[in-house]
Amino acid sequence: MKVTIDVDLTPEEARRLMGLPDLEAMQQRLLAQLEKQMASNLSYMDPEMLVKTILPVGAQGLEQFQNLLWGMARSATGGAAKSGKKPKPE
Repeated sequence: MKVTIDVDLTPEEARRLMGLPDLEAMQQRLLAQLEKQMASNLSYMDPEMLVKTILPVGAQGLEQFQNLLWGMARSATGGAAKSGKKPKPE
């Protein structure tokens, strides 16, 4: 036997039916506070400052990152050094 019951309730009615608390006032306060904090932080979103934060040492940082990638590539291909040394057979 299969029984189907369709109930047409709004979210507020369903919440009251199940005995859940109404948190709308708290949610509105939290959203207002979040909006205020986001608006105040937008003044710090200067593109130049973001780049300086991400790449604090500029070109030197990019060079170090490139050296890291080259080192990883060398080790993945058998560890051959820049000087042209052949990897030792294992």
